Amino acid sequence: MRTQGTSPARPDAPLAAARIASVDALRGFALLGILVVNIAFLASGYRMAGMAEPAFGSSLDWGVRWVVTLFFENKFYLLFSFLFGYSFTLQVGSAARRGLPFAPMFLRRLAGLGLLGLAHAVLLFPGDILTTYAAVGLALLLFRAVRPRTAVLLAVALTVLLALGFALLAVLATSGMDMSGRVADGSAQAAASDSALGGAFWDIVSEHLRKLSLIIVARVLFQGPAVLAACLIGLAVGKLGALRDVRAYTETLRRLQWAGFTVGLAGALYYTLSAWNGAAHRFWGEAVDLVTAPLLAAAYAATFLRLLPYLPRAGRALAAPGRMALSNYLAQSLICSLIFTGYGLALIERVSPPAEVLIALGIFALQVGYSRWWLRRHRYGPVEWWLRYLTYWRSPTDGTGGRTDGAGPGRSRTRDDRHAAPAKMA
Repeated sequence: MRTQGTSPARPDAPLAAARIASVDALRGFALLGILVVNIAFLASGYRMAGMAEPAFGSSLDWGVRWVVTLFFENKFYLLFSFLFGYSFTLQVGSAARRGLPFAPMFLRRLAGLGLLGLAHAVLLFPGDILTTYAAVGLALLLFRAVRPRTAVLLAVALTVLLALGFALLAVLATSGMDMSGRVADGSAQAAASDSALGGAFWDIVSEHLRKLSLIIVARVLFQGPAVLAACLIGLAVGKLGALRDVRAYTETLRRLQWAGFTVGLAGALYYTLSAWNGAAHRFWGEAVDLVTAPLLAAAYAATFLRLLPYLPRAGRALAAPGRMALSNYLAQSLICSLIFTGYGLALIERVSPPAEVLIALGIFALQVGYSRWWLRRHRYGPVEWWLRYLTYWRSPTDGTGGRTDGAGPGRSRTRDDRHAAPAKMA
């Protein structure tokens, strides 16, 4: 409660607790994995249709596809979803400490996120996940008072139901039902998609809109619940405060590593073997992967957090893009669109899988350097700044009355509420 005569707390007032650098670094790590996966879908209409690019069939091409599918696909977006749920608890706590009404601020944030996601999906990448996060955020708002154990049980229930849904699709496909055109393009349409993406502005936008109309059911019925399940795990971890002192949870991290690198990796291998063997096999693979991919993603996170104290330079390098992950996520799609579509070089279907991975690594390296440069001068990434402005309905400041634009490297940047800014992507 605010006593009479005092002014309301500023949205960026300094807090005693320091920002958790390991969370920023983990977010940066997830951002790299997401780019390695997404670039294949941005570079080819065939990949968006769930097929291998026919122009690239060498053993090296297939080797890279297998590695990306096995170790990256469906793992890193789960890490980001986990961090979205974790960040949600920090936002709730920050608003409570300041005596600010949380729900209206968070709803404005979700509205901004939804608008960004819609523009991203239409203009750059129909595989956008920001709109999914905006919808899932509404569910988190409803579940914000649940206990950690309840959140975990809800996440497990959602995951099991999703796996059963894909198993049903697999049974229908096995029984002879034609699933082509229902959840993905066929080869002819994939070729037409490539042609459109290499064309003019309106050709590209029209193709993105067509793809959105095709995948909307899968987005609502499958991706949304999967993201919510991972967010609920993040919610539980945030309520427990586990990431503030990971050393206290060393035994739990070890168990996650054992489960992830055994059961999780076995499930990922089955998913990889099923990925390009027809609809029925692919659906069975998805069913298994839904259950096991969270375990492998958790093993990645556990291993990363345990190794981070021994790799301080790598941690600092990853933390910079992690602090402005929303800006970097959108920038990744923009850069890839300029490379692969008619917006720029129009190299759609002309870049091999190994070259795609190299391009992804190059883009991320540039983002590491740019993010470090930007954050020496500003407190937030450009898109994060706009989203905070919308959330608090006022210009973010440095806590002393001055604007953060041009904040020098000597300014304090220790506020745990800033975890909430960048954790929303695919």
